[in-house]
Amino acid sequence: MIAVIQRVSESSVSIGGEVKSAIKTGVMVLLGIEEADSQEDIDWLSRKIVNIRIFPDEEGVMNRSLLDVEGDALVISQFTLHASTKKGNRPSYLKAAKPDISIPLYEAFKEQLARDLGKPVGSGEFGADMQVALVNDGPVTIIIDTKDKK
Repeated sequence: MIAVIQRVSESSVSIGGEVKSAIKTGVMVLLGIEEADSQEDIDWLSRKIVNIRIFPDEEGVMNRSLLDVEGDALVISQFTLHASTKKGNRPSYLKAAKPDISIPLYEAFKEQLARDLGKPVGSGEFGADMQVALVNDGPVTIIIDTKDKK
């Protein structure tokens, strides 16, 4: 799994011109799933996201976690995170999991993140044409790949 995590002061996802989910202070997570991903990746990544210290403390030092600030989370499926651009000019998405594998993993990730965060998380709709809006706070953007956890 690859996640691009952005610290936001607000974020939303719209489908067909209607807002499906919106959050205030928290993180917007773009999530890419590959066939080799498992529940172990879900558990590790969810814990990492809620505990990573990317929010400022009273001195402005990034020393607080999403849990510490009682922030929100918005999760968007993003198969293009697994794009290979090694050959030619058209990216290949062969590494991205097909829907029969990625949809259950995406749903399981959202559920695990909600459990670890202690509240519901917002989300887009898998496979939909979505418009994502955000105010990246900082800006802070971090890429986490569960294959690099060791």
